[in-house]
Amino acid sequence: MTTEMITVKMEDKFLKSIDKFVEKSGYQNRTEFIRNTLREKLEESELKEAMIQLSKLRGKASKKTSDKEFETIREKAFEELTKKFK
Repeated sequence: MTTEMITVKMEDKFLKSIDKFVEKSGYQNRTEFIRNTLREKLEESELKEAMIQLSKLRGKASKKTSDKEFETIREKAFEELTKKFK
């Protein structure tokens, strides 16, 4: 896997807050923290999209789905998404 360098400009005050968080949270450096934070945001966005798709499908089944069945389906979907993103 290749990596590409990008440049991000931040205000000093914001960068100091990041540095404090990096040190407190055990990240090795800013890059690790920023990369991890961006990855989490992407996963959150993809999970949100999957939940929207599930909610759209709920009313389209030819057979009515009970709340309990829907919850079971939702849990299975979360398990699969969790496996995919770990």
